[in-house]
Amino acid sequence: MDDFLALICPNSPFIWNGKRYSYCFEDILLGIGLNIVTTIIIVVLGFKQKSGRGVHGSDVQMTVPEKSVLYFVPAIEACLSVLEIIFVWKKEHNSQFVGYHKWFYSCSELIVWTNIILFSKRASSHYIIFSRVLCFWWILKPILGVLRLVTTFPSLEVSVCIVESLVVLLSITYGTAINVIRVKRESFKRSLLGDPLLSYDSSLEEGGHHDLETNESIWDLMTFKFIAPVMNRGVVKQLDCEDLLQIPTNMAPSSCHDIISSCWQAQLTNDASKPSLFRALCSAYGWSYLYLGLLKVINDCIGFVGPLLLNKLIQFLQKGSVTSDGYLLAVSLGLTSIIKSFLDTQYSFHLAKLKLKLRSSIMTLIYDKCLHVNLAERSKFTNGEIQTFMSVDADRTVNLCNSFHDTWRIRRTGELLTYIRTLKMYGWELIFSSWLMETRSLEVKHLATRKYLDAWCVFFWATTPTLFSIFTFGLFTLMGNQLDAAMVFTCLALFNTLISPLNSFPWVINGLIDAFISSRRLSRFLSCPEHRSNVGDTGSSSSSFLSKQPDSSQRLAIIVQDVSCTWSSSDEPPLNMVLSHVTLSLSKGSFVAIIGEVGSGKSSLLYSVLGEAQLAHGYIYCDGSVAYVPQVPWILSGTVRDNILFGKSYDPVRYTDTLQACALDVDIELMVGHDMAYIGEKGLNLSGGQRARLALARAVYHGSDVIMLDDVLSAVDAQVAHWILHNAILGPLMQGKTILLCTHNVQAISLADMVVVMDKGHVKWLGSSAAFPISSYTRFSPSNDIDLTSKNHRESCSSDSSSKPKEQSLPEKEIVHSPEIAEEIVEVELRKEGKVEIGVYKNYAVFIGQFVTVVICLSAILMQASRNGNDLWLSYWVDTTETGQTVHSVSFYLAILCLFCAVNSFFTLVRAFSFAFGGLQAAIKVHNRLLSKLINAPVRFFDQTPGGRILNRLSSDLYTIDDSLPFIMNILLANFVGLLGIAIILSYVQVFFLVLLLPLWYIYSKLQFFYRSTSRELRRLDSVSRSPIYTSFSETLDGTSTIRAFKSEDFFFAKFIEHITLYQKTSYTETVASLWLSLRLQLLGAFIISFIALMAVVGSHRSLPINFGTPGLVGLALSYAAPIVSLLGSFLTSFTETEKEMVSVERALQYMDIPQEEQAGCLNVNPDWPNLGVIEFQNVTLKYMPSLAPAIYNLSFTIAGGTQVGIIGRTGAGKSSVLNALFCLTPICSGSILVDGTDIRNVPVRELRTHLAIVPQSPFLFNGSLRENLDPFKMSDDLKIWDALEKCHVKEEVEEAGGLDILVKEGGISFSVGQRQLLCLARALLKSSKVLCLDECTANVDIQTASLLHTTISSKCKGMTVITIAHRISTVLNMDSILILDHGNLAEQGNPQVLLNDESSLFSSFVKASSM
Repeated sequence: MDDFLALICPNSPFIWNGKRYSYCFEDILLGIGLNIVTTIIIVVLGFKQKSGRGVHGSDVQMTVPEKSVLYFVPAIEACLSVLEIIFVWKKEHNSQFVGYHKWFYSCSELIVWTNIILFSKRASSHYIIFSRVLCFWWILKPILGVLRLVTTFPSLEVSVCIVESLVVLLSITYGTAINVIRVKRESFKRSLLGDPLLSYDSSLEEGGHHDLETNESIWDLMTFKFIAPVMNRGVVKQLDCEDLLQIPTNMAPSSCHDIISSCWQAQLTNDASKPSLFRALCSAYGWSYLYLGLLKVINDCIGFVGPLLLNKLIQFLQKGSVTSDGYLLAVSLGLTSIIKSFLDTQYSFHLAKLKLKLRSSIMTLIYDKCLHVNLAERSKFTNGEIQTFMSVDADRTVNLCNSFHDTWRIRRTGELLTYIRTLKMYGWELIFSSWLMETRSLEVKHLATRKYLDAWCVFFWATTPTLFSIFTFGLFTLMGNQLDAAMVFTCLALFNTLISPLNSFPWVINGLIDAFISSRRLSRFLSCPEHRSNVGDTGSSSSSFLSKQPDSSQRLAIIVQDVSCTWSSSDEPPLNMVLSHVTLSLSKGSFVAIIGEVGSGKSSLLYSVLGEAQLAHGYIYCDGSVAYVPQVPWILSGTVRDNILFGKSYDPVRYTDTLQACALDVDIELMVGHDMAYIGEKGLNLSGGQRARLALARAVYHGSDVIMLDDVLSAVDAQVAHWILHNAILGPLMQGKTILLCTHNVQAISLADMVVVMDKGHVKWLGSSAAFPISSYTRFSPSNDIDLTSKNHRESCSSDSSSKPKEQSLPEKEIVHSPEIAEEIVEVELRKEGKVEIGVYKNYAVFIGQFVTVVICLSAILMQASRNGNDLWLSYWVDTTETGQTVHSVSFYLAILCLFCAVNSFFTLVRAFSFAFGGLQAAIKVHNRLLSKLINAPVRFFDQTPGGRILNRLSSDLYTIDDSLPFIMNILLANFVGLLGIAIILSYVQVFFLVLLLPLWYIYSKLQFFYRSTSRELRRLDSVSRSPIYTSFSETLDGTSTIRAFKSEDFFFAKFIEHITLYQKTSYTETVASLWLSLRLQLLGAFIISFIALMAVVGSHRSLPINFGTPGLVGLALSYAAPIVSLLGSFLTSFTETEKEMVSVERALQYMDIPQEEQAGCLNVNPDWPNLGVIEFQNVTLKYMPSLAPAIYNLSFTIAGGTQVGIIGRTGAGKSSVLNALFCLTPICSGSILVDGTDIRNVPVRELRTHLAIVPQSPFLFNGSLRENLDPFKMSDDLKIWDALEKCHVKEEVEEAGGLDILVKEGGISFSVGQRQLLCLARALLKSSKVLCLDECTANVDIQTASLLHTTISSKCKGMTVITIAHRISTVLNMDSILILDHGNLAEQGNPQVLLNDESSLFSSFVKASSM
């Protein structure tokens, strides 16, 4: 027995050698034993499956990388086993006795892989290879193999060591691959069993089947060669969206949305009380992330092979051996770097793809939620908060990155951009910007805290190598040990490997906390109940309810049964009921007029039927499709045709009839591009009446069963209202439709089949129009303003129709054959070409501060110099110790080392904190200057620029400048000085490195030029492709109720998917391009390492006349060469990233050069100016754009001081343009405007606006207290405020709501539109200006309130000049004078009573045609 054991384990105990287990025992247990067990498992599984049962397992098609792993890895492993046998035989041949345990181990390894190869060819191979037992064993076997390798590594020869390492590495790769494929197969089977009809991507993992992997070879995928066509085009031209790579199928946003949506629904089902987005993301992509983690572990393990090989190479050089082991070690160092380069880039590639999937999943989930959450549920969140979910929280959750933008930043900025026209009219832009600056200052405080904490992290990160060396080697020598080159420089290489993960740990923790907070916020929003079906009573369905009703109920279009509604969300107590116990039954095909005073609940009734309000009690049923026109029309950014079609197919005949019925034909004929004219954001380049008619045309064209119109007639003049009432609302296109019209229009009321009178949320009166006491409703209006008989109305309608000039109708052929390309009114977003100009960098340096910039650069250079000096001193110490020429004591060497460490720490601290300070200064200056330029920009800029673009710069681009740019620039500077230090040291130690320097620099510069040309364009495309996402999302938030009413959720979701897809394509192409470069740079670094190592080996043979230095210097050179792989890639990546991030500065600078309003004036007017209120227009011409026709042309008139003047005219006649000219919102082309004899061009524009008062057409209330809304400058006491509210007949409603300190929700949604107008009028009265402008401020209030308001204005505004833009004839009948405009010209002027008595006057014809 002893002889047998001696044969198996010669020169070694069988189990224990006195200190540890013997190498022989470890070979038998962890080598031969494992291989025997593996062979048994494979053979048993193979023979158990004699038939082709495994065929069922081949349902999932494997990708090229998966096949290569499954078939080529076993072949390579078998070859390595043969190579091990050859090494053992060679030793025997050289008379070196080798124990049988070595033979047994090598042969058993060969048997394992031969079995795998053989059984892989069988029909049942999938059952064998992917069985649960074998997959588990392939997790355990490589772990035990690593343990054996670590214990036997020091005793192995170089060649055997390399082969053994490769065997273990390939075992890990194979084990990981079969487990990944097995999980993918099970997921696929579950999806087929669960829903065989579901169109669903077969894989949740990165290895799934998609187009790219099937079309490209494995080599192209590994080397990212498939990006070459894009990069070739990027060098010669500006890249467009068509040049981008196609994203793989499993990365398509629709596919990602399906996956995350199903996982989120599972969360809602399984844990309805507290669903978690984080758990849903883990369910969707957890396995993918886990397997990427395994790949990262393998990659990092290979990273430790380099220092171990370095140790053996330095030991070889110290011995001065002449064997070939040195060359083998040198080549192995290079090969290790090459393998790590491929693994590193593949890990980064798949991780980036996973992040893109996560991003599109979260963004689409948020957008889909917004489409289905009603307004009541959404009231818990402001629009700013929801926009933050999309712009910030999505990225935080995906990237685990730090983000400091809070909700209130985005909210204030959004309000500023949305209401900039009104703010300028009020002269409030400065106070709003000051509020934004206060918010920003709080943000900067948080930012400063983070930046200085980051500076401490950078300090510890940069000083760690020198601190490690002094403490480790100092303690080692003080304990009496002697320094050795192999030990010292191996330790330094290991220190460099560990520094990055150790120092990134605080940022990882920070990111995890941010991601957790963001995911929790998103979970709260995504948990809101959705509105996907008709509202119903809690206890019964619609069918059960209808079954209890008589047969006549089947002919009802809408049933409202004992309904009480509130604007509170479902998790809040139902307070402040907007509807209380309302019961209605509306027949199909009926025309219902809903009337009542301001705030009576008219709009709330429509919202309740639409399901937008929270149903506290009762039941609502609506039969058939619905179309809805809100009180404030919702207009899309796009063409006129897009707004009308709203996703429906184009029918030329119906489309033309709709335009004529809504009186849009003439307006469209005057537009550039006709119905393909582009409408700006929120319809800013349309008048209020045009917006209302466009929204009405959308409802008419769709031809839904139930059509709800919320006060559409108030925004248009009397003639147009008369036309659209008879030709659109009651015309042939709406025949048989159920129409609900909230209105104050008396003619519409008299023509209604049913009248519903609302009062404080109750139905006050219900009945036919014939029974309605209309005289009580109209007693406040002049008799000559209203024609009470429907007969007369019909006659006037027919006469008006017949007298309508034929030339006013747009010919059908012009509609049918109108151009298919949109005429752009909104300017295309500018995108610069070529490299980022040097001026951008100079500007950023100026923002940082020139002195701070110099300090940063000097401290970085001196920091690196002290670190290199520290390492050179260590090398010198090692050499003197080894040669026995030590002159000084250990304390002397340690003291010098400590000095270098102290100097390095000082300059590192200076660099870190000066960079943090400089970055903060730049962030503050860029924000302040950008905000100042935007505040002072003319209104035309905001009309032509979508808010999403501006918000993109004020959110994403500013976030980059605040946080990302300083961070990446810091890394760039560190990489640059680090590379400079390495180049100097290598040139000093290895003379031949100077020979390589020039060609390397040439290759390096060519690579970076080739890459940067493309990367710049991709980053610009990325920035441009991000804007439509924010614009579309912001626009959708404003119109979700309209989208849900038209059942257009799918259409808008598809449009959003298109925007996300473009963003994904840009990001995907950008990622692949950066990895293309990274791989090539890492391979270049691997070549440098191999060259340095080979030169060191050649020098050790002393076969060349040039001395390659001492072991200490050679060790230093090799330890410096090792980081070149990552440092070269990191430098160019950081350089390119800096250039990409600089695009944000470039974009911010673009908006710092936008045109500015002329703020300066040569006159300083008195505080009480104007004291008379005389207004003169002298030959005034105004154009909104040079290419457009004049809005007002050669207009001249005089308004006497203290008079009340009305301006009337057809929609688009130029009424609002008069006020735009008076308030200098749009510069006039010619002529002059005088106020009290002073040319307003000589008055500073902001001062001019503060001396005039206005109530805008669209009422404006912002998020804050009601007191702040009425008196933001705090110029009036409470008594004066209450008096103004009482004059405007809104005091009672404010008292009921809670007084002046109540919080007004964003956009004033807690008040009706009419109430908002009354509050804006109260605000204007508080201003006590001599000139008061009313832009149809009573359009959305009932006739009784309007009459009382005009009485108030007449009595309380004596001596004031009041200019009223009116659509109701009754509004202007008792005024001192009226102006009638027609196509921008003054058609008539005079006293209304005088003109009324003149039958030939234009005003008289207006009154006759009026039904208002």
